Order: sequence, then structure tokens, then C-alpha cells
Amino acid sequence: MSAARLDVLWSPSHVNQFLTFGTEISLYKADKIARGQVVTGSKALAQGLVRLSDDTTATLLSTNTDIQYMKCVAWYPKKEPEFLLAVGQANGRVVLTSFGQDGAHDQYGLIGKEFVPRHARQCNSLAWHPNESNMLAAGLDKYRSDSSVLVWDINAKYIADTANSPDKSRIHRDSVGSGEGPSMVSKPLVELGASETALSLAWFTHESKTLLVGMNNKFLKIFDLRDVSRPVNVALTKAVYGVAIDPHVDTRIASFVEGQVSIWDTRVFEKPVLTLTEQRHIAKIAWSPTRYGLLGISCKDSPVVKLYDIQHSGVGGDDYEPAIIERSVQPCGEESLSSFAWHPTNENRMMIITTKGNLTDLTVFERISLAWSPHSSITWACGKRLHHLPTHPTCTANDDISVKMKRRARNGYGLQTDQIARNGDMAPEDSDIRTLWHWLDLVRGLRDEGKIRTVGKGGFKYHGVKAVIKGETNMAGVCMKSDLHYGTLAAGVDKRTIVHTYRSEDRSRALQLCGWNFEKEFRALEDHLERLEGEGEYERAAAIALFNLKIRRAIQTLNKGATSAAQQDAGDLNLNVVAMALSGYTDEKNTLWREMCGSLRTQLGHPYLRAMFAFLTEEAEGFEDVLNESGLFIQDRVAFACTFLPDARLVEYLDELTCEMVEKGNLEGILLTGLTKDGIDLLENYVNRTADVQTACLAMVQACPSDVSKDARVQQWIDSYRSLLDSWRFWHQRAQFDVHRNQIDPAVKPPQQVFVSCNFCGKSVSSNMLASGRTRGRHVGMRYGSPQKSKISSCPGCRKPLPRCALCLMNMGTASGTNAAKPNKEEKQDFTKEAKQNKFGSWFTWCQSCRHGGHANHMMEWFRDHTECPVTACHCKCMSLDSVGTVTTAEESTVK
Repeated sequence: MSAARLDVLWSPSHVNQFLTFGTEISLYKADKIARGQVVTGSKALAQGLVRLSDDTTATLLSTNTDIQYMKCVAWYPKKEPEFLLAVGQANGRVVLTSFGQDGAHDQYGLIGKEFVPRHARQCNSLAWHPNESNMLAAGLDKYRSDSSVLVWDINAKYIADTANSPDKSRIHRDSVGSGEGPSMVSKPLVELGASETALSLAWFTHESKTLLVGMNNKFLKIFDLRDVSRPVNVALTKAVYGVAIDPHVDTRIASFVEGQVSIWDTRVFEKPVLTLTEQRHIAKIAWSPTRYGLLGISCKDSPVVKLYDIQHSGVGGDDYEPAIIERSVQPCGEESLSSFAWHPTNENRMMIITTKGNLTDLTVFERISLAWSPHSSITWACGKRLHHLPTHPTCTANDDISVKMKRRARNGYGLQTDQIARNGDMAPEDSDIRTLWHWLDLVRGLRDEGKIRTVGKGGFKYHGVKAVIKGETNMAGVCMKSDLHYGTLAAGVDKRTIVHTYRSEDRSRALQLCGWNFEKEFRALEDHLERLEGEGEYERAAAIALFNLKIRRAIQTLNKGATSAAQQDAGDLNLNVVAMALSGYTDEKNTLWREMCGSLRTQLGHPYLRAMFAFLTEEAEGFEDVLNESGLFIQDRVAFACTFLPDARLVEYLDELTCEMVEKGNLEGILLTGLTKDGIDLLENYVNRTADVQTACLAMVQACPSDVSKDARVQQWIDSYRSLLDSWRFWHQRAQFDVHRNQIDPAVKPPQQVFVSCNFCGKSVSSNMLASGRTRGRHVGMRYGSPQKSKISSCPGCRKPLPRCALCLMNMGTASGTNAAKPNKEEKQDFTKEAKQNKFGSWFTWCQSCRHGGHANHMMEWFRDHTECPVTACHCKCMSLDSVGTVTTAEESTVK
């Protein structure tokens, strides 16, 4: 004979007491572990302590071993009588018992009372009525024509019945002989289910006279005790075990069979609204009494309790399944569970018992749903509580990238089309961003002036210096060989030094991209130097003059900087001293001047001053100290390389510098990569480093139309930035961005964002939203009354029928945008905007509260004379909720 299955029940009236039962019934009290309390070892065992969790223990209070062959136990739902239990036995009897009491000390006269059916058979289920606590329902096995559901009144007295069957007479005779006759009741209050088997039952909470019973392995039946002639509702199913009614929603019930759980709605009882499948046979299911829609499931030979949070139950015409969130807890390691019980008042607390009799007190912690608003406030839900943390001061600091992007977007960042460089001026704190936009403005200016051009198809491309030097932009498509030129570096009349420089058409274009367009324009260099001097960048101006072999002009710039008020703290050395040192330049290799300048160069604080002396003291013409001076602007380093490096070394240096810039995500490297594939790699690393998706998106929009703009990363940046603007409620800025993007690339059109979607597939019911190439079944679901009156009555995407109008009961439909084929093929189709739109009267309209609706003209006619929704049994005041409740048709407006 197999051992009885262990089960556990929480007390409905004592928050810290529970019982376990199998072959005997044990009562426990759960307590918090006191500081310093020992809960392990022989001492704890002697005190009857059982460890339940890290912070709770259980103390054994009492054990009841008087009742044998227990099949089910139900705890009396009221506080008095205390600890009253109903026990169902294998012979069908229901016995009332308790702990440590007998009939002599029972003031209510209930302890020891037995409720005996006419014929002995197994009792499968017991359920106390939740409100009328004197009523106890018992579900029994089948016996010929006898009833299988007996509702007992525990306050009923013994009444002799002369029409007893022989079996019943024997039961009474045995009872009287043992002195227990008066404590036995054999006349139930209600009898249901003749010649059937009741496998499980449960009372409805809000319908006090209604009982749910799983019967015969094929039916779920709902009985009303006021009319027991027939059930009020029946469902055909094999899931008849463990019926449980959601305490929060009386219309939602659960039942199971083998490895399948069915969720039912009593309003639509023909089929379950949801089916859950488990790998093992199910042992128990139970709804949480403290959480709405939370169902616990335990399986045989499984260490896991499955939790299903059921968010919604479909009702009526809803043909979709409820949304569920599945979760598993494994409280006892790999030990198989026997049963569990939810605590009646403590939220998410359950007691679990294993097949070995070990107990665990488990609190299922809530999954925290966190939402971070675009305005930096945080909201999260935990159980039934919603927490909100307002914006923290650190989140609004000026150095936070979200604050920067939001401020720039508000100021129209990236949308300056006439002078692109002004976009960089909106980020004064970031020199890399200013460099990027100034370079884009420079390239577009060179394009407009006709100084650079693009070879090949696809429109203008923002090529970088690397592509230009490698010949990717010239007509031949190969790198052009440079010519060697001899320049002179003169500090005085008698001091002239020959310097090797390299020139080619590709190098000239590269220098233009660097802003060093000094060869063909006489005043270009002087204008550039004067602009830098006006901005206070005297060191940079002097270095550029020197790199263009104008040493005397460099000395003049340094002297001017020394006398300027803006250069009072220009480093460790006075600029006059630096100018004096430059004036003593000589090209002799072993002079004291070269030796002293070489040793003091590293002590100079400004990178451009160090680069000047590195250039003058270079011996091998490799200029490594100048090229590797990271403090120089990238355009000056690249322009220097294009001027003084031979072809092979120049290509090698540009490759090395490009890899470095791309890897670091340095926006100055756009000068090398341009808005090409390498440029996308650079911007990707920049976004990963700074999270500034705004700049990456707006910069790549300038590259449209081109192949690089179709890169998946670029599209992701664009979509992310548009979503970001929407989340900030910058509707106008997002619309301006779409317009700006369309102006650059007319082929790009933003997708339609507001449309009526199908309930089944979620696609638009207007066919102009579908792919233009989809023509199969074009006329399926169309109705033609005349060549000008065609209407789609089904979804163009999935062909399911559209909703019906609440008034005319016809399927709503629209031919908007279809330009449907007309019966007369000779008639020319009209593609005008008016032809693609329907009159307002045939549009969809619905209430945002009750979701009922119909054709616009029908609904307006209805609400002229009524205030409530036209749908039967719906009392929604639809029109009173509409802020535009005085809508009139176009025809009415014309009449007025």
C-alpha cells in the first residue's frame, strides 16, 4: 500500500498557524527567529522546532492521530469553533475533529460529529461554504443511482429514517452499539449528481448558493442550490480535477487533468480561454488569495512551483488568448514537492511540503518592472505598490549626455541647412563636435564652389583624405605619383634652407579638405593666419606659418601674441623668447642652437610650440615628432603629412592614423574617413563611448542619398533619434527632422504613424499601407455597388472580417487609398488625393472608453437623439466623453 500524499493548509483565522496531514494531522505555529535562538541540533529537536526559512521556524503544537484513511481535509473558515476540521474518509464519511478536545469539552457540540452517506464510497473533496459556514459540501465516488455531491448542515440533528436501506441500517446499528448514534447525521441538506462521480468541487464566493463540480472525467457543472433539478451551466472537458475559483474574479476558474491546466470564464463556458501545458502530471493548483490572477501549479515528482500571472481573460468576441507571465520557483533544491498552500493574508507567501515531509516557508518576491522616463524620473512597480522617484539633481547636470542632447534638440541642433557649421556652435563644450560640423560645412562649400567633385554615380559623397590620397576619387581610380619640390626656409638674407615638399593633384584636394588651400590663392594663408590670431590661437598660427615655410611670418605672429592681453599666461616661456629662438635658426647639424633647442623642446607646454622646434631640428626628414604630437589638431597633422611625406610613407601614416581614430571613436577622424563605411565604424565607436546617438544620426543624414546611408546601423541611429524626440514630446523638432531628411534625400519618406489596425494581424486596414507589389487577391473582400462605390469589408493583410457597425450591423470598411479596379476597364483610374480618400461619413469611429463604434455618419445620427452607447447593455456616455462632441458633417456645414 502506498503512503498517503502529504498536504498542507494555512489557518483561515490565525495568521501564523498551519497544519499538515497525510496519515495524521499536525498543527504548527510559525514564528520569527529571535536573535541568538538556536534552531538546529538536538535541543531544537527536543523543543519541537522546525526550520522553515532563514528567518522563520515552526513549533509543533499538537497532533491528531484518531482518524484513519483520510482522503481530504478542510479547515473551518471562521474563528470559532477554534481549530475545527472536516475530514473526508475512504468510506465516504465526513468527520468533524479538532486538536486536544473531545465531545465533553466541546461547547458547540460539533467535535466528533459524523456525516454518513447512504452507501460507502470514497470522499474525494470537501469545501466549506465561504459565507454560510454551517454548510459543508462533499464530493464522492459514484454508486448506482445515489448522489455524489452531498451538502451537509453541520448544525443538523440526528433524525431516524425508517426507509433506510440495509446498508444504512447497519451503519446506524453499529453506531448505536458503540454509543455514538446521536453524533451521526445521515440526511444531507442538498443532494446533487445522481449516478455520477464528483472528483472536485468549490463554492463561488460572491454567488452564495452556487457550487462548481468536476464530474465523471468529462464535465464541469455549475449548480444553483435554489434549483437542483439541473445544472445552470455545463462544460464538456476532461480537466475536472482540482477545480479552483479565483477569489478576485468569480467568473474565472481553473481545473486540470494530467499535465494540462485549463482556465475558464463562466460567461463563455463552451471552451477554456487559456490552456497551460506542463511536462509532468499536475498535483495541485491554487489561486493566490492576495494577488489578482496569480495561479500556482505544482507537479508530481517535480521540485518546482510554477507561477502564472494571468493579465487578461478574453470574453465574448475576443478571439485572442490572455496575456500571461510565467515564473518558476524552486524552494527545496532538487527535492520533489508534495503540495503547497498560499497564505490567506500575507502577500505572495506560501507554505511548501515535500514528499519527505520537509517544510519551507517561502515568500515569492515580485519582479520589479522599472521605467525610466525621458525626463530622468524613475517609476517601478512591486506587487500592488507603485513607487516614483523624481528627477535627481545629478541627472540634470550639464555634463549628462541626455541633458546635452535635449538642450541641443530644443535649439534646432543639426537642422541648420544654410550654414552647417552653426550646428557645431550649439555644442561649445565639445571641440570634437565643432570640428565635425565645421569640416562638413567646409566640404559642402568646396562642392558648391566646384573645387571638389565626385566620380561615379550616386550623388555627392563626403570622401575623406584617405580615399583622396589613395586615388579613389580621381578619374583614373589609382594613386597619383607626387612630384618632388624644393622649398626654402629663410629666417634672414643669408640664412636659407632647402626643404623637400611633395605635390600632386590628389594632395592638393586633400589639403583643401584640411582647410590648407594656400597654393592657388594668394591671400588664403594670410587670411587663415589672421583668423587664428583673432581667435587668440597665436601658437597654432605661428606653427602653420612655419609649416608653410614662412618663418619670418611665424616670428611676427609670436611677437604679436606676446604683446596681446589674451596671452599673459601663455605657458612657461614667454612668446618673445620663443620668437627669439626661432630667429636664430640654422640648418647646420652640429650647432649649439640645434642642440639647445632639441633639449629644451620637451619643456615647452604648448604642443604647437613643441611641433615647431621638432620641425626645425629634424635630421632625417621623417618628422615623427611632429606627426605623433597628439596635441595638434588632426587637420594640421594630416596637412603636414600631405606636404612633407613621400607617397609610400604618406599612405602608411594615413592608414595608421585612421585605425587609431576609428578605434577611439574620435570625431576628428571624420577628416580621414569621410562619411563612408570607415566613417560609420568611427561613429559607431563614438556612440558606444558617449551615447551621443544624436550627432551620429544627424551627421549621417548629410551623407544622403548614398549607399552608406542605407547601412543598418545608420537606420538604427535614425529610428532611435526619432523615438527619442517623440519620448521628449518634441513633436515639432521630430517633424522638422523628417522634413530636413526628406529635403536632402527626397526618396526617404517617414512611415505613416497613425492608422486603423486589424484586431487579428495588427496591420493597417487601408491598402495603401501595404506593399505596392502585393496584388494577389486584390479584390477579395470587396463589395461593388457601382463603379464608384467599392468597399473593403475584410482586412487586406489577413483577410479576416472587419468589425461591424453597432447600428447598421454591417462590416465596416474603407476603400481609402485602394484606387480599386473598376468594372469598366476603359475608364481611366483617378490617382488624385481626393480619389484615395473616403467621405468622412464612411470612416471608422469608436469610443475610447467602451470601444464600441461604427460608421461616422451613423454614430453622429445616433447621438443627436441619445446620450448612451447604442450597444445593448452598455451604459457608456460616449458623446459626453468627447471633447469635440458637436461634430457635424461636411454637408451640414455647407447648409449652415
